[in-house]
Amino acid sequence: MGEAGRIIKMNIVNKTIQLSDGRTIEIETGKLAKQADGSVVVKMGKTMLLAAVTCAKEAKEDVDFMPLQVEYKEKFAAAGRFPGGFMKREGRATDYEILVGRLVDRALRPLFPEDFHAEVYVTVNLISADKEDQPDALAGLAASAALAVSDIPFCGPISEVRVARINGEFVINPTFSQMENVDLDIMVAATIDNIMMVEGEMKEVSEAVMLDAIKFAHEEIKKQCQVQLELMEAVGKVEKRTYCHETNDEELRQAVHDYCYEKCYAIAKEGTSKHERTDKFEALKEEFIETIPEEEREEKASMIGRYYHAVEKEAMRRMILDEGIRLDGRSTTQIRPIWCEVDYLPGAHGSAIFTRGETQSLSTVTLGTKMDMKEMDEVLIQGTEQFVLHYNFPPFSTGEAKASRGVSRREIGHGNLAWRALKPVVPVGEENPYAVRVVSDILESNGSSSMATVCAGCLALMDCGVKIKKPVAGIAMGLISDSASGKYAVLSDILGDEDHLGDMDFKVTGTKDGITATQMDIKVDGLSYEVLEKALEQARLGRMHIMGEMLKTIEQPREDYKPHVPRIIQITIPGEFIGAVIGKGGEVIQDMQKTTGTTITITESKDAEGNTIGIIDIFGENKEGMDAALARIKAITTVPEVGECYEGKVVSIVEFGAFVEILPGKEGLLHISELDWRKVEKVEDVLQLGDIVNVKLLEIDAKTGKLRLSRKALIEKPEGYVEPERKPRPAGNRPPRKDGDSKKGPRKPQQK
Repeated sequence: MGEAGRIIKMNIVNKTIQLSDGRTIEIETGKLAKQADGSVVVKMGKTMLLAAVTCAKEAKEDVDFMPLQVEYKEKFAAAGRFPGGFMKREGRATDYEILVGRLVDRALRPLFPEDFHAEVYVTVNLISADKEDQPDALAGLAASAALAVSDIPFCGPISEVRVARINGEFVINPTFSQMENVDLDIMVAATIDNIMMVEGEMKEVSEAVMLDAIKFAHEEIKKQCQVQLELMEAVGKVEKRTYCHETNDEELRQAVHDYCYEKCYAIAKEGTSKHERTDKFEALKEEFIETIPEEEREEKASMIGRYYHAVEKEAMRRMILDEGIRLDGRSTTQIRPIWCEVDYLPGAHGSAIFTRGETQSLSTVTLGTKMDMKEMDEVLIQGTEQFVLHYNFPPFSTGEAKASRGVSRREIGHGNLAWRALKPVVPVGEENPYAVRVVSDILESNGSSSMATVCAGCLALMDCGVKIKKPVAGIAMGLISDSASGKYAVLSDILGDEDHLGDMDFKVTGTKDGITATQMDIKVDGLSYEVLEKALEQARLGRMHIMGEMLKTIEQPREDYKPHVPRIIQITIPGEFIGAVIGKGGEVIQDMQKTTGTTITITESKDAEGNTIGIIDIFGENKEGMDAALARIKAITTVPEVGECYEGKVVSIVEFGAFVEILPGKEGLLHISELDWRKVEKVEDVLQLGDIVNVKLLEIDAKTGKLRLSRKALIEKPEGYVEPERKPRPAGNRPPRKDGDSKKGPRKPQQK
């Protein structure tokens, strides 16, 4: 039989996960992307994700880390949409896609074997969407299931779920529509036994509530992991590949430990600065290398580096567990010295410096109009974001001599965490007409730069005069644990080395009344809820200390914005006037902006009764210009009132009077008889086209809406003036016919 006539055989396997609310998640493998090392389709309702994983056959030379790359991509066709832009095709990853990819990466990375260094690529694509189920909550499950059915070594499975609290009740994987009234929104990733990652935002919830949410998520994750194990069995439980990515020399390992450990411990205990300590550690390693025969140094350099790193790690960890002393000399609960300053940049709308130990953020606040708001046009998310925060991490902040190459995934992730921390307290909507942008530039870094961003951003907002609801502070917690002895130490305000060499990075932000955001990455198995509870309480105490130091600099937002901050006047108009303010082709609003030097935006909305209204923002630096723009808008939207006087312009003259524009777009008839007390034979004897005239509105016709004006009513009646006698009109209020015949009119001449 020819190639075209062969029957394609597929080993399709399906498994179903039952959620606690009755919804189901389906996992299918064996149908799509079969040339990948592992692939699955995860489906919930009409939302479908395709996850495919591939792994290089061998590790590259001199790679001593896990080169994992996770990509999450949403296809516009999944929701029946065209991509924006000229090319009309998907482009580089959006911030949202990068953030989802990072969530998956952080959950998977700790579960690859430490000695496995081959490149692994995990790709998760949204291929169908129903605009109701949130796909990001399924991405971790899809990635893990694809790894589970592959031969790639992986100590999983894991799963990832979203937990929201709605009206006091926890909900797993809520829909988009359910997210409107939540006070807690977190993503949790875990294995059957252990929590691996947590990230989310809250509206000042307690530590106990957050811990309960994590426990609630873990119960659901356990079921999803069990189904993945059943999936592995159903496909034949693929045997994991063998590998050898490291060359080891046990004698050399012991030699490094024997020569370096005590000296390394002594350096660690000196409590020196970051760069001084790094230089001493590096000098010790070079000192040991000098003991190796010169001809063997190059060959053994990689192994020595790994073994020496392990010695550093052991020395630091033992010092903390056995003596309670940290690398910079602090105790486990002690916070590094803090100093703050606000109004450092005179040209910025708001600015602040927050320095904690060797970590420093210079943050600024800029206020803008609605046209400055961030526009979101993604597959499932469209709209604008009034408050944004950007985080920059230049190489000089750690003393590195290299160029900056655009915004990294790490910068996007750290900025998003700080944005989530401050978002609950930044006023938006009717409370604040401004678009708000916070930018944090990290000038020094030795751990917890994202938390320094939260603190500096909060100070800068208060310096600007933004009426934040409450101050927010943030702290990064660490963990050093020893499974053999059961000893552990929770560390407050961790250093970069304590993050790198420790077992946990747990960031918590909040006000005095509760948590606003959190991010946790756990690198060890068996972290108990008891440890998490202690870490949360220790974080709360540390956060309160940091906030106390911040409030010594500025206690509350400034009463007013700084003189150079552009002001906004906001008014509301009835919906029927929106078109009049904009004008044909935008000519009215464009002319107003040009002549007054302001920026004017109009947003259509609804009032409490459901009526259409227009919200107008007038944005400018010159008060006279803003007042002029406001006056013009009020004139356009003002409804004429009988008995009121107006200054109008003569726009046309006819035999029986003049038409006067008393308000933009509103004209009335000034009859010749209402021009003056004296008799006027000709309109042009009193008025000319374009003249400005004061008139009084006498009447608005109830049926036609026509306006009747009078100039005479505003002129003092001459002394002795006698109202002219009006001649009675014939019956029927019609003038007599000149032909004198009946009302039928004269007879027509007969045709011959």
